[in-house]
Amino acid sequence: MDTNVVEIAQTLGEAMADRRAVGMDELVLARALLDQIPDILFIKDQNSRFLLANRALCHAYGFADQGGIVGKSDFDLHPEPVARGFFAIEQQIMARGDAVTDLEESFPDSRGAWRWYLTTKLALRGRDRTVVGLIGIGRDITERKLAERYRFEQGAILEMVAKNEPLPAVLERLVLFTERQLEGIRGSILLMDRESGVLRAGAAPRLSPDYTAALDGLPVGPGVGSCGTAAFRRETVLVADIATDPLWAGFRDLAAAHGLRSCWSTPILSHDGSVLGTFATYSDRVRLPSAAETHFIDVTTRIAGIAIQRQASEDRIRFVAHHDDLTRLPNRTLLEGRLMAAIAAARPDAGEVAVAFIDLDDFKVINDGLGHSGGDEVLRVTAARMVEALEPQDSVIRLGGDEFVAILPHRPGGPPALERIACLNEAICRPVAIAGRDVRITCSMGIARFPRDGADPETLLTNADDAMYVAKEAGRNNRKLYDIGMNAEKRHRAMLNDLMHGAIDRGEMHLVYQPQVEVRTGRIFAAEALLRWNHPGLGLIPPSTFVPIAEASGLIGRIGDWVLETACRQNRAWQQAGGEAITVSVNVSARQFMERDWAQTVGRVLAATGLDARFLDLEVTESMLMRDVGRAVATMRELKALGAQLSIDDFGTGYSNLSALKRFPVGRLKIDQSFVRDLASDENDRAIACAVISLGRSLGLRIIAEGVETEEQVAFLTLHGCDEVQGYHFGRPMEARDLARLLGCRDGPGRLPDQDGAAAEAGAGLRRALGRDCALPMTP
Repeated sequence: MDTNVVEIAQTLGEAMADRRAVGMDELVLARALLDQIPDILFIKDQNSRFLLANRALCHAYGFADQGGIVGKSDFDLHPEPVARGFFAIEQQIMARGDAVTDLEESFPDSRGAWRWYLTTKLALRGRDRTVVGLIGIGRDITERKLAERYRFEQGAILEMVAKNEPLPAVLERLVLFTERQLEGIRGSILLMDRESGVLRAGAAPRLSPDYTAALDGLPVGPGVGSCGTAAFRRETVLVADIATDPLWAGFRDLAAAHGLRSCWSTPILSHDGSVLGTFATYSDRVRLPSAAETHFIDVTTRIAGIAIQRQASEDRIRFVAHHDDLTRLPNRTLLEGRLMAAIAAARPDAGEVAVAFIDLDDFKVINDGLGHSGGDEVLRVTAARMVEALEPQDSVIRLGGDEFVAILPHRPGGPPALERIACLNEAICRPVAIAGRDVRITCSMGIARFPRDGADPETLLTNADDAMYVAKEAGRNNRKLYDIGMNAEKRHRAMLNDLMHGAIDRGEMHLVYQPQVEVRTGRIFAAEALLRWNHPGLGLIPPSTFVPIAEASGLIGRIGDWVLETACRQNRAWQQAGGEAITVSVNVSARQFMERDWAQTVGRVLAATGLDARFLDLEVTESMLMRDVGRAVATMRELKALGAQLSIDDFGTGYSNLSALKRFPVGRLKIDQSFVRDLASDENDRAIACAVISLGRSLGLRIIAEGVETEEQVAFLTLHGCDEVQGYHFGRPMEARDLARLLGCRDGPGRLPDQDGAAAEAGAGLRRALGRDCALPMTP
């Protein structure tokens, strides 16, 4: 700041504040001097009202002289937020009696354009040195601030390009940047569609969506507005007046309807000169761009070109990574994702997904006979025909060589997948003209379908591959549906093993409970927890199928622990709901039982669930115990020490070693259902059942028979002293909520609506089976 200017202003300010007379010559000279400086200068009183303003400040506010300013405050001249900011700062300066330098301030000028000033403000003192006002002087730094903002925004856009952010976001920010820099301008970027040769909408954030939609698909050629013509000529096209320019003859009304009067369009060119698109700027006035505007548009157009080329390069890299270069088909990297998406889409509608594994028959002979170029052409033509033969949502993927996979998703209301596969086969087998000769192609095709042949991509592909080899072995030029007999058992087990890994976490496994009843009283004294697996694609998978697989793979440990904890927690919930206290029976796997710390695991589960150990019965099999009798006895004793009950399941099907049996601290023997099933007709089964009952009684054990389904079985078991029964005749396995009704659970956990369904059937079945009124607790 010029100190002489400040001194003059101070002198004038002091004189005005003290109301001293100043000579006319002095005043004219001072005013002339202050009006000549380009910086704004003002003097204010203690209330921040203007006492003096130089010509630069008057012009900024749109006044010819200071008469329009003197006596006013910033609240009379500026928006309230701006005025409030000025007032607060100036009052602080006057209160402190000091000065503030290099203060960056901004306010809108008379045209509404915001101007920036680097300002110094200092307190004005009278003769007695008291503060009587304030002097301010500011230099216009708008151009510098715009340059700073320009560099920042340009850098931010280039950073977006470098980070490979989505092209639409980059282009939109570039257009908005242009609109902020150029007054009264609206921008638009159109992108060249290489396949169709037309211009497509890229970014136009402040143009009407209707106008943008109308330009989407704009042809490239002479006389097609500013943009179509600029792309055709590969040079900038400036139209000062759309209403009269012949280039806009076909679009004049469209532009007028949206208030557009001039348009300047610059082609966006790649490094090799090909057209990537156009950058258009519109104004609502008849005019041409200034030199500065032209320079700015050239720079932003180059940035747009960089962004578009970067995106094209990324798209090319992605395409090459995921597509076969010869046939342009997706390659194996996209196979699993496409198949998973098809499976996910089919599940809600219980739809089917077909996977066809395709191998061109004897292609090596064709390739050797035609040469590699001829063989490549056969592959290209065949790939194109496969795509044409299928529906748009279907996929054809080249695995490599002469192998392809077709994925045919579920399509409600459309042709079935097998019909589409038949069309695909016909397309492949049409002769291909190569070098003047017709080459006949056949293929072997194996087909697997979700969900019947597999519930995941790997299984479906493996099964389709197996079926393809069967088709090829059957004489080629064949299609074969996958059959479970094609090594089905091995593959099915592998599939289930894979699916089982996440079955608990996905909530596919749950427990049902089958009542166990005292024959003498008819009371439900226990319920056996039975595991069920309901897969969303495969449906209900029986335990006899998946439990052996879980045992073989080691998953049974985690599954068994989950069953134990869930059953204990459910039993405790029944008790807390006021149900009659019963025992819950849990089957124990060999792998669990042989873990050295398994008794501690049971103890932790009981502690975590709050279930008294006497209400837990652990069922183990003879064969499991006989693997290592000493260790089995030690483990069982640890479990008994916890207070848990122990039963031997499936008794009579294993070793039936009586000397070992005497060592086992068990309380119950369970007669296997295989001996119960034919009690009415099979003499051997009757003899075995009687022997087990007699043995149990001699050892002081209770006997329970499972699989009881008829009144004849009940009568026989009752006659020969069986203590307890379990089976469909008394109640099928039921959900926990249904058993809660039978246990008389009150309102609260486990309380459900009026007795019906499985619970009602179970109660009636128990009464019928025992031929009398049971002591069965029922919900009122």
